[in-house]
Formats: sequence, structure tokens, C-alpha cells
Amino acid sequence: MDGYLGSYATLGLVLAAGVLLFVAAFGANRLLRPSNPAEPVGKRISYESGIDPVGGDWAQAQIRYYVYAYLYVLFAVEAVFLFPWAVIFDRPEFGGAAIAEMGVFVAVLALGILYAWRKRILTWT
Repeated sequence: MDGYLGSYATLGLVLAAGVLLFVAAFGANRLLRPSNPAEPVGKRISYESGIDPVGGDWAQAQIRYYVYAYLYVLFAVEAVFLFPWAVIFDRPEFGGAAIAEMGVFVAVLALGILYAWRKRILTWT
């Protein structure tokens, strides 16, 4: 498939194959499923480790769990950016500019953690 529209034809064939696979999977599911599935007693109630549920089914989650998770992901992803820099740091073509850029990057990280610490976001209550 050469020419201007060749790549679009390839894309169209891949999309058509994906749609065909999707339709085939759902069709096979429809043909192979039981026609009248059983509904045993208690099938649709909540299940908690073999114990009958007590109380309501709604519980409020503390926001601090999400804050810790967000901060962890934020600093973990930013730490990943340090590794490529550390690998190529000893090459001669990277000089003071690379050190300055990484200094700015680490300073922004430090300001973020300092801000979170000063606002007492990192204290566990």
C-alpha cells in the first residue's frame, strides 16, 4: 500500500479488524451463555470476606489518603526524570547548562515539598 492514502488504508484495515474482533467476541458470548441463568438466594447482596454485611453500604474516605497518593505519584514521576540526566551527566557536551537546568528542577521539587510541609499536609492525624 504505497502512495498518499496507503497509510490511511492500513489504519482502516486495523480498525476494521478491531471492530470485527469486538463484534465476534460479543457474538460468541451471546451464543455461549446460558439462556436462563440461575438466581440463587443472596446472589446480589454485598459480600465481605464471608461475613454478612453490617450497617450501610456507604463509607466516607478520608481525603488525606488521596493527598498522600497524589504526592507519592508526583514525586515518584519527577524522580524518574532524574535518572536519564544522571546517566548522561558525565558526557563532555553537557556542562554548566545541564547542571543549572537540573538545579532549577530540584529547586522546584524542594519548594513543592517545603510548601506541603509548611501547610501541614504531610502530618498524619
